[in-house]
Amino acid sequence: MNKLILAASAASMLLGGAAVAETVKVGVVGPFSGPFALQGRNFQAGIEAYMALHGDTVGDDTVEIIYRDVPTPDPAQSAALSRELVVSEGVQYLAGYYFTPDAMAAAPLLEQANVPMVIFNAATSSIVTESPYIVRTSFTLWQTTAPMARVAHDMGFESAITVVSDYGPGLDAEAAFTATFEEEGGDVVDSIRMPISTNDFSPIMQRVKDSGAQVLFAFLPSGPPTLGFVKAYNDNGLEAAGVTMLATGDLTQESDLPVLGEAALGLRTTFHYSVAHESPENEEFVAAASEALGDPALLSFPAVGAFDGMHVIYKMIEATGGEQDAAAAVDAVRGLAWESPRGPVEIDAETRHITQNIYLREVAQAEDGTYYNKEIQTFEMMGDPGLAVTE
Repeated sequence: MNKLILAASAASMLLGGAAVAETVKVGVVGPFSGPFALQGRNFQAGIEAYMALHGDTVGDDTVEIIYRDVPTPDPAQSAALSRELVVSEGVQYLAGYYFTPDAMAAAPLLEQANVPMVIFNAATSSIVTESPYIVRTSFTLWQTTAPMARVAHDMGFESAITVVSDYGPGLDAEAAFTATFEEEGGDVVDSIRMPISTNDFSPIMQRVKDSGAQVLFAFLPSGPPTLGFVKAYNDNGLEAAGVTMLATGDLTQESDLPVLGEAALGLRTTFHYSVAHESPENEEFVAAASEALGDPALLSFPAVGAFDGMHVIYKMIEATGGEQDAAAAVDAVRGLAWESPRGPVEIDAETRHITQNIYLREVAQAEDGTYYNKEIQTFEMMGDPGLAVTE
């Protein structure tokens, strides 16, 4: 009963407010402390870069960002903080959400509160089906994984094993790789799901070695676990045993490459963004986001999701004249296309998911000794295959 009263209060507060706001507040939920704090810092860097390049006003309205910290996946805390942003702070937009469970937990608030949500990162396909007021500017695991399964087939591999973190995105990655690889004629001989808190990967690597698979396909959320996983792959001699590791780009985010070093050299991943992407738009973005971070080596993919998310939010504010109208705001960006730092992108008019290039990358070493994700193949303007599965 209390939850219903609170939701109704949020809706009445927002719907009963002034038609035009002098300040439009955007609430951003993400990990700004704890083990994934760097991802939150990248959210903030992307936001600050966009506002540095485009100003903090849209028409007559000033845009104000209010941050809330969810250090690790915590649906209850995410829901509570999202509700606080709506009820106590009066935000007109919710954004951010690094982890899928956090986005899912906040989704039921949107329609009653008349607030759109723009997903900067959370990568499970079904999130956009939770509310008609959700728009995604990040990616999904189906979107980034299906091309890698095709790459594995094109490289001549016939057997694979999948190793993923056991939560929404990991399950999507497992399903996407398995379905696509088997469609291409390959055989997935085993699938391993790990608790997201796993940090001892040696037993898993032994199981991979014993499986006889030619390819290890891996997904883990970017951050501390990926460092241990790549190290375990090398320390347990899988490459020498003839097992090739392929992964999504979460495993080689740029801020981890200095630590991964030579261990990651040659590792192939598929992803929607590389800091090394060559374009004038990316050059401008990298300069602005690096300045916001204070250290260019810390820049990674969550920043571009936030940067493009702010572009979408600014377009929503412009279309509604600063009014509180979630349906009109979302309708205004259906079919919206622009040149992102990652390349050409478009918000699909029907699904509200981002259509974008997916790149096959290989970890390479620059002349100055630093490591980067070198784009070597493009899968042009891919939608999200996972949405067809969830329907």
